[in-house]
Amino acid sequence: MFTDPISDMLTRLRNALGARQSKVEVPASRLKIEIVRILKQEGYIANYRVADEEGKRTIKIYLKYQPDHTPVISRLERVSKPGRRVYAGAHGFPQVIGGMGINIVTTSHGVMTDKQARKAGVGGEILCCIY
Repeated sequence: MFTDPISDMLTRLRNALGARQSKVEVPASRLKIEIVRILKQEGYIANYRVADEEGKRTIKIYLKYQPDHTPVISRLERVSKPGRRVYAGAHGFPQVIGGMGINIVTTSHGVMTDKQARKAGVGGEILCCIY
């Protein structure tokens, strides 16, 4: 049994991208669905679908590759972990590669990117960074 489902999802994504798979399935939760929604919104994945098979909800994530078959996502990192939570204020979010990547943040207004959180003027827990 794993204790950090977000890290498990990110690891499954990294492994599938490394193996050049077209899709990957992960167990679903509301937080994971929101993270995947942001990945789709920001253009890091092609699409996703929440499926309910045999009473178990899963998220089918369709991965996106560039024309030369390199993954669009070059790095996925978990920032806040169960043993060490990382929080930032509204204007204290670190920039990912000079603004080329994104931080996914959970705030009192929901899950959003660091850019959206800065614009809304809210801080929160930095879940992961992607570039």
